[in-house]
Amino acid sequence: MSRKGAGVDLAALWRGLSMRHAGSESVFFKRRSRAAMTDGVIDLVPLWLYPPDEAMRFGECHDFTIMPHGVRKKAGQISLRLGESPCVYYFGHIGYHVDPPYRGQHYARRACELLRPLMEAAGKDSVVITCDPDNLPSRRTCEGLGCELERIVNVPAFISDRWEISPVKCRYIWRLNASLRI
Repeated sequence: MSRKGAGVDLAALWRGLSMRHAGSESVFFKRRSRAAMTDGVIDLVPLWLYPPDEAMRFGECHDFTIMPHGVRKKAGQISLRLGESPCVYYFGHIGYHVDPPYRGQHYARRACELLRPLMEAAGKDSVVITCDPDNLPSRRTCEGLGCELERIVNVPAFISDRWEISPVKCRYIWRLNASLRI
């Protein structure tokens, strides 16, 4: 897979995104921002950078809009959470959504692959992706990335009730240095 940075050094992008927030302010990237990453099929456009959240302890969170390459139309969204906490255990380091007209085109898997340099720059050797047990397309995305199903877990009520997530999650481990690439 070719990982073009749309003329952007991905390590510099990571440093720039990480340093853009001083204190507790979120950074919003204008909708007209150009793609930060592309593989020639999809583009990832920075949307939000969140500073660490005290309640969820996700660490830094980076949200990107997924768009078809060269088309300024939203196809979905992907979030990268860099912290470690009980919430990350159940939410995962990566969360994604692909809008119905774009499903079945492997956009979520491609978006995950495009985030690999950011995860590696953050020192991650592996990350967790969770999904509902009945979400077969998301499970296939994880399998396509080379993730291993670690276990199916019951989400504690204090987490599922407070943040309105499903009471059961599949926990997939994506080992970044050993996984299959697109």
